[in-house]
Amino acid sequence: MFNKISRSLALATVLLSSSFVSTPTLAHFQMVYTPDLVRDRGGLINLKMPFTHPADSGHVMTVETPEQFYMIKKGKKTDLLADVKPSKWSSADNQGDSYEADVKLRGLGDYVFVMQMAPYMEASEDIYIQQITKTIVNVGGLPTDWNEELGLAAEIVPLTKPYAIFAGGTFTGVVKSHGKAVPFAEIEVEYVNYQPDMKNNRFSDQSNIDLPADLFVTMTIFADANGTFTFGIPAAGHWGFAALGVGADTEYNGKELSQDAVIWVQAHEVTPSQNSQPSK
Repeated sequence: MFNKISRSLALATVLLSSSFVSTPTLAHFQMVYTPDLVRDRGGLINLKMPFTHPADSGHVMTVETPEQFYMIKKGKKTDLLADVKPSKWSSADNQGDSYEADVKLRGLGDYVFVMQMAPYMEASEDIYIQQITKTIVNVGGLPTDWNEELGLAAEIVPLTKPYAIFAGGTFTGVVKSHGKAVPFAEIEVEYVNYQPDMKNNRFSDQSNIDLPADLFVTMTIFADANGTFTFGIPAAGHWGFAALGVGADTEYNGKELSQDAVIWVQAHEVTPSQNSQPSK
């Protein structure tokens, strides 16, 4: 397993070397984003895949073509790598290379999208980062595959439906590598605080919520001895969880490799019923 302590020390060294750093972390998140993870019916959806910092509309990093992109539905795997096309993504910091794919959903159930990015060289840490990302879209309210373990090199297996969470609820998952739980895994959490503009391939200019301090850009939690973690979700929207350096592969091109597991979940507003009557 990648040495998480060495990665943390590398981050600290980078931050201490600059007296003008305003954000206390360099968290990276591979997104596989579509606005609605709950859909009444199937049809064509567009998935955006920037490698970026969604909580602060931060730097978009350039990565090579994904190594894998596929979909699991009712246990059947469909290779979608041929559907991936290059694009651009703009943030408040820059415009960078990205990827996207159009996928048609046919029938009810869960669609588990898995994207394995090509290793990215993070010069500030002198390591490679490779994230294996899962995003799960449900059609018609029929749960099928959302909690299935896929045996990935780095994986977060959800114990909570990742698309059926109220704001104020919780998300629970288990960090695994090739089916084995990873004890005390370090997990970074970020909120997609700038709404993605699907038409123009960019983050919006206005944040959804005001963060009280830079410490809330990227939050860090740890799994327990069984690799299980729970996080309370305070706001509606999309949340990313990245378990750092939990994968079996620890070296690439002669350098350390942090193989991370990422999962995206969506929390929904609690909306009072229009048929509710005020108490007398």
